[in-house]
Amino acid sequence: MSCYIRPRRGGASVFFTVNLAHRGSRLLVEEILRLRAAVRQASAARPFHIDAWVVLPDHIHAVWTLPPGDSDFSTRWGSIKARFSRSLNEAARQPGDGPALPTELPVVTAGRYAGLKPGLRADKRESAIWQRRFWEHHVRDLNEYRRLVRYCWDNPVKHGYVERAVDWPYSSIHRDVRLGLVEANWAAA
Repeated sequence: MSCYIRPRRGGASVFFTVNLAHRGSRLLVEEILRLRAAVRQASAARPFHIDAWVVLPDHIHAVWTLPPGDSDFSTRWGSIKARFSRSLNEAARQPGDGPALPTELPVVTAGRYAGLKPGLRADKRESAIWQRRFWEHHVRDLNEYRRLVRYCWDNPVKHGYVERAVDWPYSSIHRDVRLGLVEANWAAA
């Protein structure tokens, strides 16, 4: 097994991709209020700045800037995933229509473990909602930062959900348009 060591740069801006275990699910947009609450709670406990954010049905892209001297984004993502999962599990236990929760992880379709079904680690209280890890990239310079923020905003267009980035409701582009951080001609394109 590989030993991956994440960089430790306090105050860094970092681009993330976080996926659900079941690609093709619509859980994130169907349960957007629970996800937003989980992000608010995690940010209140361990602050970070959201530079860009887009929630698609089965994955999230984000650019965060961490506080000076703080490099621990893994704990923050763990908190968001755990709070969201806990909220879904609590809702599923309530009488009435709770969200449909996955009961097992899907079969791995590519790579070294293709054809296998990974087990949940009960001792780590895992559920079958999220992929175990996430992808991160430390932003190197201002041009890359701008490119990654726009990547977040444009991702719903790339996936064919909308024709214009501003038409996707689950994106930080709306906040940034209000604040005047997005050129009007680009946002309308």
